[in-house]
Amino acid sequence: MTPRRMTFLAASVAALAGSTALATAQERGGVMTYGRYQDSLFLDPVLNDANVDIWILSNMYDTLLLPTADGQGVEAGLATDWSVSEDGLTVTLTLREGIMFSDGTPITTEDVIWSLDRARNSDNGIWNFLLAAISEVTAPDDATIEIALSQPDPAFIPALSVFNAAIMPKAAFEGMPGETDLEKATAFAETPIGSGPFTLESWDRGSTLKLVRNEHYWAEGADGEPLPYLDGVTFEVIPDDATRILRVQSGEIDGAELIPFARVGELEADPNINMELFPSTRVADIILNVRPEIEGAENPLSDVKVRQAMNYAANKDAIIQVVTFGVGTPTSSFMSSTTPLHTGEGAVFPHDLAQAQALMAESGYPDGFSAEILILAGSQDELGIATALQQMWSQIGIDLTISQVDNATRTEEYRNGTFQMRAGAWTNDIADPSQITSYFAYSPTIEALHSGWMSEEVDELFEASQSEMDEAARADQFARIQEIYNMEGPIILLYETPYPVALQQNVKGFNQIPLGNNIFREAYLETE
Repeated sequence: MTPRRMTFLAASVAALAGSTALATAQERGGVMTYGRYQDSLFLDPVLNDANVDIWILSNMYDTLLLPTADGQGVEAGLATDWSVSEDGLTVTLTLREGIMFSDGTPITTEDVIWSLDRARNSDNGIWNFLLAAISEVTAPDDATIEIALSQPDPAFIPALSVFNAAIMPKAAFEGMPGETDLEKATAFAETPIGSGPFTLESWDRGSTLKLVRNEHYWAEGADGEPLPYLDGVTFEVIPDDATRILRVQSGEIDGAELIPFARVGELEADPNINMELFPSTRVADIILNVRPEIEGAENPLSDVKVRQAMNYAANKDAIIQVVTFGVGTPTSSFMSSTTPLHTGEGAVFPHDLAQAQALMAESGYPDGFSAEILILAGSQDELGIATALQQMWSQIGIDLTISQVDNATRTEEYRNGTFQMRAGAWTNDIADPSQITSYFAYSPTIEALHSGWMSEEVDELFEASQSEMDEAARADQFARIQEIYNMEGPIILLYETPYPVALQQNVKGFNQIPLGNNIFREAYLETE
């Protein structure tokens, strides 16, 4: 075995076998009902960029490698073991025996090659850069995949566990109506075929999405029988926080996500509720449109001194107390403190009203201006943030209007670049700083959070980091990126928090990993 060879089949088997002591506790059957704040948009793993999709996709589609429960590494998925050549230019993976898609057709090396080629296509989606180092994917035999890289990629192995690297059925996808990839993906996503623990049964958009167990799923539970334990998971769309909580408390639903921190203490005291605060990589911020003009009107947010003034005027500690009841911590960078190669300690812009007022006086808008922020209707946390900022920014002459809108409306304005500012949140999908940096700071991806912000130095540093195998040099690159972006970028830095999830006491085995994915494959409902 070469020094860089990594074989994880035995470890994965041991992990599953190690849980057999709990076999008597796990029960099979039943449907878990889970309350979501918003519905999914598009159930294709390649052509999407929204958490409302991403956090569901991992239950429907599998990847060659899977993220570990702590979000810091990878483990066996559709591939049982893998290795990287000494020069870093060849990755070899062995496919698991007998794996099938949810329709019962076998997963072949042809499907793997096609899926990775589709995901790395520069015309498909915004996450293709995670696999851009691939020069060719081949199959020496029916059980082996060889991936040739054009250059060493320090983040390539974890990239194989990201949702856009999901393995999909080539024949079923290409048989869909349409000429373009988007047209075929749109048709395929209505009745998707994957290899995850669940498959789509029905979808009443804006209301209910129902998943049922994939009878052909490869993994086994602690009882030696195929996972998942549940017969299905039903997702109820409940945008209003109070209603979502009430339905958990009444026992109408089994769990609910994104519980407002103002209600965490109350639910922790409820003997019928298990109030979980799952470790996360989640950061909350305000995204600013920094283009010189928005729909023909002069944009004050294009002035870097205005943005810095807004950051200094935002009292993060006060917002954390008001919104998270002390659970959050100020962000010390645009990426969470748990992200590899993160730098910084404490708030980037500690509260300093005098400094904020001085910067406004030096800016092109010394007399202030009016602005609008888009928040999700029904979100107590976002309303709390916006209300606090409305008061804080009034002290530097900014008259802030709070507009509560639905997710589809806000997403459309955001992606079109017609918004002025919006509440934002981010969770890593990979244990590496490349993804969040690409999305937030690297302008070719989506114009830095659809903000219009661009730094040539940041773009050059990021491109260099993608092939830099020297850890110290790569750390220096990301440190400089953070230094520039944190001070000049298009966001108001706020706080990082865990994932607040409320569950009925009989719900066992559910996990929301630090990368955000909701993992239902080992969840079950305990009965008396």
